This record gives sequence, structure tokens and C-alpha cells, in this order.
Amino acid sequence: MITVYFTVFAALFSVVNPLGTMPVFIGVTENNTPAERKLTALRASLYMFIILTVSYFAGKFIIQFFGISIESLRIAGGLIITTSGFALLTGNFSKHKGMDKTIHEEARAKEDSSLTPLAIPMLAGPGSISLLISLNENYSDLLYTLVVFLTIPSIALVTYLILRSSNFIFSKMGASGLNSISRIIGFIVIAIGIEYIITSIKVLVQQMWG
Repeated sequence: MITVYFTVFAALFSVVNPLGTMPVFIGVTENNTPAERKLTALRASLYMFIILTVSYFAGKFIIQFFGISIESLRIAGGLIITTSGFALLTGNFSKHKGMDKTIHEEARAKEDSSLTPLAIPMLAGPGSISLLISLNENYSDLLYTLVVFLTIPSIALVTYLILRSSNFIFSKMGASGLNSISRIIGFIVIAIGIEYIITSIKVLVQQMWG
């Protein structure tokens, strides 16, 4: 159980990637007071928790409604996760999430940017949502379902701590330090995405051959 928890936690943390969201958080809250930044970090983490929890428990019913097979979802999710990893490697993570200059300026002008763009799509994006739907399918046993679910509030807590400490972390590590960590995480994310694609293709081939 502990092994499953830490395995899922590592995978989900890599895909959610709160460290990659830090520059965007700093940018959209630069005119806020420390108290306001903490509140924004808390709200973004809570919104992310709600979105990921709903995705984990209700996602499979949504894809069934649209007639999407779990293997198709895994392949699509694997492609999204893989491209996110490449975006981290090349330093284009924010652009990959749709955070161009115009949207960034709009986010700075908003009174509350915790839901968008921080919670969606920076933290709870298609990659993390598809990952959780797949995990719900993989771990159908009640105890395993609970263990996997517990990783979501854990990620939300870690995300909150990272976001509220963004300015401090950035002052200590600098852009080069964050870029180095992002590249390492990007490599892990690519591996997770490719693994999902390969596993799904294997299942489809086995089904074709009976």
C-alpha cells in the first residue's frame, strides 16, 4: 500500500508540476500583498483538489457517456503528458498550457486568478485528469482506491506550500535552478506518458489477437 501511495504521488506530482506553475503564480500575484498571495495559493490548491477529486471518481462515467474506451483515454492522456514533458525540457511549459502574453496580462488584471489560470489549466490540466481516470480504472479495489485518492490532498498540500513560498524559493534558486529542476521533471513526465501509451497499445494488440 505504501509503495502504491508513493508511486502514484510521484507520478501525479510530476504531471501536476507545481514548480512549473511558480513563475506564473509570481507573475499574476506580483502586485498583491503577502496575505493575498497566501490566499490565492490556498484557493488555487483547493480548486485543484476539487477538480482532481471529481475527475478521479466521476471521470470514468463521463468517458463512458461519450463512448470513449479507457485505452483510448490512456493513449490520448499519454500524448498530452508526453508533450507536457517536452515543454518542460524546452522551457515552454507556460506556453504549452496556453499562457501567452495576452492571457498572462488578463490574469494579472483579474481580482482572483486562483481558479483560472492557476488551478485550470496550470495545475489540474488534461494530463493530470486523464492520469487519475486511468488510475481509478487500474486500482478498482476499495482499499487501493482510497490509497490513490489520498495522494490528491497530499499533492494539494504540497502545492499550497510551494506556491505560498514561491518568492522565497525563486530568490534562493533563481531562474536557472528552477529551469534545471523543470528539465529533470520533464524527463520523468515524458517517461510516464510513453509508459501509458505503450501499455495501452499492448492491451489493444492483445485484444485484437484474442
